[in-house]
Amino acid sequence: MAKVKITETILRDAHQSLIATRMKTEDMVDILGKLDQVGYNALEMWGGATYDSCLRYLNEDPWERLRTIRKNIKHTKLQMLLRGQNLLGYKHYADDVVEEFVKKAIGNGIDIIRIFDALNDKRNLSKAMETTKKEGGHAQATISYTISPVHTNEAFIDLAVELEQMGADSICIKDMAGLLDPYGTYELIKAMKEKIKIPIELHTHATSGLGSMTYLKAIEAGVDIVDTAISPFSGGTSQPPTEPMVATLQGTEYDTGLDMNLLDEIAEHFIPLREKSIETGLLDPKVMGVDINTLIYQIPGGMLSNLVSQLKQQNAMNKYEEVLKEVPRVREDLGYPPLVTPTSQIVGTQAVLNVVLGERYKMITKEVKNLVKGMYGKTTVPIKDEIIKKIIGDEEVITCRPADLIEPELEKIKKEISQYVEQDEDVLSYALFPPVALEFFKYRNAQRYKIDASILNEEDKVYPV
Repeated sequence: MAKVKITETILRDAHQSLIATRMKTEDMVDILGKLDQVGYNALEMWGGATYDSCLRYLNEDPWERLRTIRKNIKHTKLQMLLRGQNLLGYKHYADDVVEEFVKKAIGNGIDIIRIFDALNDKRNLSKAMETTKKEGGHAQATISYTISPVHTNEAFIDLAVELEQMGADSICIKDMAGLLDPYGTYELIKAMKEKIKIPIELHTHATSGLGSMTYLKAIEAGVDIVDTAISPFSGGTSQPPTEPMVATLQGTEYDTGLDMNLLDEIAEHFIPLREKSIETGLLDPKVMGVDINTLIYQIPGGMLSNLVSQLKQQNAMNKYEEVLKEVPRVREDLGYPPLVTPTSQIVGTQAVLNVVLGERYKMITKEVKNLVKGMYGKTTVPIKDEIIKKIIGDEEVITCRPADLIEPELEKIKKEISQYVEQDEDVLSYALFPPVALEFFKYRNAQRYKIDASILNEEDKVYPV
């Protein structure tokens, strides 16, 4: 067994999971040199919600963040998370947008693209994987892990074999809810290693309290890489901590070879940011504990907080337990989708509606209708006819790859936003988040001209210098 490799998540999933992706580029820059010296397998530092958050909340250009990190990281691979045909948004985009996005991501410095689909529909991974490989990147195909009567180890192993055949350079088992248990993981990894030749990476969250133990058994079973977060932003809904994992493996056949003193210096950098996040209320103590509801209801931590928020808005917190019980029922109705963005939001919102309105499917969201119509892809098991009838009536269910129905859209978007474009990447920002990107472009121009962005109307044409 070769030594185990570590992918560090501090620059992406760690702060996404704990402080709603609010870490700024300026909070990262001074420590990048040391992160580069550690010898990590990769730094996960882009994608997921970082792109949206940069534009929407931080007034930052996500592409500039990528270029800044790349400039400072000379020796370590940079990794991003991509939602397959959804890219970093919440719907499917046309193939020409997917191709251009992947091309620009790799062109600006990304080495490894972790590509997943909420339904594990391989067709939704194919374009992004194919383009990643064409552009010289590492295509990490991802299995969204979940528990249900139809999600068996055999099914996951078959999927891994198919992804390897599609050209994946490695496989990631993405356990977004922290559902994997140590001994079950050992069995899954051991069996998967017998069937595929490419490296296997394991990603979990510490939400259920099982994360570090799960990693240890996965390592004993032969996993190649595990994802951890430097300690100030680890635990709770984030990943298990980096330093204890490195310490545990020291002197064994799995020794990571990473320098504990250097890791300690990196942790020191992030401690003040953690303290500040607690003071401002950005880091809620609730997300730091063990949430056993994750194991009981198979609901990711982020989804639980969304449910609480929705119930508070409806003054219906007394129905929380009822909603938790309704989520698995809705999930079964909708063909057992794994609960990850965007399916976690789709299932959760419908469960809240079913309970608050006192009648199941009295009101049905547009997203649930699209899921049933096949617009997100193929569900794990076919949805029952009576559910289809109830939700979309006699409307047709599509069976093709959803993106096949989307016309090329890049040229149209370029024309639409031409007055604001300062770089090719701006077109992609607008393609993914039109209103949010437009506000950011106005802010950017206003900053240049030192004027108040709020005075710029929709029709104002402010040209960059």
